[in-house]
Amino acid sequence: MQCAFKVSIVGLGKVGATAAYSLLMHGGVTDLVLVTRDLEKSSGEKDDLEQSLPFLQNVAITLTEDYQQISGSDVTIVTAGAAQEPGEDRLALLQKNLRLFSEIIPKIKAANPDGVVVIVTNPVDILTYHCYQVADFRYGQVFGTGTLLDTARYRKELSKIYNVNPRSIHAYILGEHGDSSFPLLSSANIGGQALDSFPEYSVEKLDQAFQQSKNAAYKIIQSKGATYYAIGTVIMTIVKNIFADAKTVLPVSLPLKEYHGQSDVAVSVPCIVGSAGVERLLRTQMNDQELQQFSTSAETLRQAYQQAVQ
Repeated sequence: MQCAFKVSIVGLGKVGATAAYSLLMHGGVTDLVLVTRDLEKSSGEKDDLEQSLPFLQNVAITLTEDYQQISGSDVTIVTAGAAQEPGEDRLALLQKNLRLFSEIIPKIKAANPDGVVVIVTNPVDILTYHCYQVADFRYGQVFGTGTLLDTARYRKELSKIYNVNPRSIHAYILGEHGDSSFPLLSSANIGGQALDSFPEYSVEKLDQAFQQSKNAAYKIIQSKGATYYAIGTVIMTIVKNIFADAKTVLPVSLPLKEYHGQSDVAVSVPCIVGSAGVERLLRTQMNDQELQQFSTSAETLRQAYQQAVQ
C-alpha cells in the first residue's frame, strides 16, 4: 500500500495546471490541493484533471481558495503571480509579485509550517529570498526552481554539439534564473572527460549553446505567450526527488551564507535535494572568470531586491 504523499499547488494558471498534470502522470502523489483565487474559472482545470484519473493512479484532488486546506502537505508549489509578457525580462515582474508573496507566503507558513515549499514564480531568486524575510522558515525548507530548467536547456544544446545524451553531460548554469546567469564550464564534463578535450569543442559553439539556452524562454514567450511544459516537468522532477528522498544534486535557488563571498541573496548553486528540501549546498569550485560572473549575478539580484523594498 502506497504511503500518503500530499502536494499543494498555489496558483492555477498555465504553469500550475501543467505542473498538476505532470504530477498526476508521475504517480507518486496521493492528494493534490489546488489553491486558486478564481474557483469558477479553475473548476474546469480540476474537472479536466480528474477525468484523466481512470487511466492513472487515483489521486484525491481538492480545489479551494482556503489556505488551511494545504495543511499536512509534504510539498507546496507556488506558481501564483503575474506572468512574463513578450519582451519583458523576469526582473520586470518584481514589484507585482513581491506584493503578492508578502500576502500569500505567511498564509502558507501558518497553514503548513513544516512542509517543503518550492518557489516557481518569477523572478524566482528574489521571491525565494523574500520568503525568508516574511516568514520564519527552516533553512532549506524553501527553495526556488532556479536554474534547473536553464541547465536542462544548456545540456540539450551541448548534446547537439557532442552527439551524446544530455543526461550524460555534467554542466551547470548557475547564478540568476535570468540574464546574468552563466555556465560553469571549468568543471563541465562528459563521463569525467572535460568538454574542452573533445574534438567537437570550440569556444564559439559553447557560447552559442549558452546564448540559445539563455534566450529560450524569450523565444517561446514571443511565439506562444508563455512557457509551461518544460517548467511543469522541472516541478515534477523536484517533487519526485523529494518524494523518494533521492539526495539528488540539482541547481536550485537558496539564500546564501558566505558562499564564495556572497550572502544575503538567493541564487542557484548545486544543492542536494531530498525529503527535507535542500539538505546541503555544494561549494563548487569556480575559476576567476566564473567567480566574477557569480558575483555580478548575485549583486544584480541583491540590488534589485533592495531597491524594490525601499
